[in-house]
Amino acid sequence: MTLTPQHNGSVDIDQFDAEPVSPEALALLDGLRDGAWLDQQTFPPLRYAVPGVLPEGFSLLVGPPKAGKSWMVLDIALAVASGGRALGHIAVGTDRPVLYLALEDGDRRMQARCRELLDTAPIPARFEYLTRIQPARVIDTVRAWLALRSGDTAPLVILDTLGKVMPPAVVGESAYQRDYRIGSALKRVVDDYPGASLVVIHHDRKATSDDFVEAVSGTNGLAGAADTIVVLVRPRGETDGLLKVTGRDVTEADYALTMAGGTSWRLDGTDLDAAATTATTRKASDGLGDRSTEIVRLIGQHPDGIGPTALGQLIGVEAKHAGEYLRRLASAGRVVKTGRGVYRSPHIPVESVETVETNPPQLGAVS
Repeated sequence: MTLTPQHNGSVDIDQFDAEPVSPEALALLDGLRDGAWLDQQTFPPLRYAVPGVLPEGFSLLVGPPKAGKSWMVLDIALAVASGGRALGHIAVGTDRPVLYLALEDGDRRMQARCRELLDTAPIPARFEYLTRIQPARVIDTVRAWLALRSGDTAPLVILDTLGKVMPPAVVGESAYQRDYRIGSALKRVVDDYPGASLVVIHHDRKATSDDFVEAVSGTNGLAGAADTIVVLVRPRGETDGLLKVTGRDVTEADYALTMAGGTSWRLDGTDLDAAATTATTRKASDGLGDRSTEIVRLIGQHPDGIGPTALGQLIGVEAKHAGEYLRRLASAGRVVKTGRGVYRSPHIPVESVETVETNPPQLGAVS
């Protein structure tokens, strides 16, 4: 028999020709829907706290201690509350209510940090914060505030940090089960308010891994429950950083950042695309000298490739010397040769690269 959804989309179980089923068993199928109903639905577009980086739902922002996570989320909170720009360049749209659970701060520090980031601008009225909450009541606190702001569009909650309120495992519960239980509870509370975003700050683990999702401290339970994972990477003492983003509703990418004055995180580029290009160039030039780094950067600006003559003109050396640089970088895997005398970034997919130089450069000494 064809499944016919009721007015709310649920399948009418009573229409089935089947043996009697107990009410308890039928209750298990409450909310069952079919493809015909789903095909007719129109859902609102995904909302973002920070477009391209932090969508609605439950996000984890992870990084080592003292990497600047709190400065980053405060910048985001102030941008959302004022309808300004996050990370210096990302327009967040209309101002929206923000709750910042700054559990490691006080009023004096909060005021000082806001003024540092805002310069002469006033602290936005839609920015709200708590520095203390009742023990073991963080989820209830978030739910109460979201209910209070339920008439607003896409409110943002930031929890800084999860470690301050993480409960212990219950008797017989493994660490993974505890992490997944807490992560799932955080996700449920924000999912009850479509359009809302919950960003939870968490420390990373000290162990290194090729998969940056493995940076989340603890078990995989938290990462498994989160909709989005954002990892902030900054070598100790450096001003350059990297924002690694992955999730169910965002494009997985790395974005280059730079920190001004030890407080203000900014995209290293005018938008996310430019910051992603900068991140690619940084990875390709890591450990190289100034001249080689400059060459890698220039090659990244020529997606169709570049040859020794054109490169030599850009960097002010003879074509034969530019060719030697290119061959050395290709041998090191920093660039790839795609045609006769043509080199490009290994991070740019090959579509149609034409040979732009027909005479192979002569070997020569590198100045």
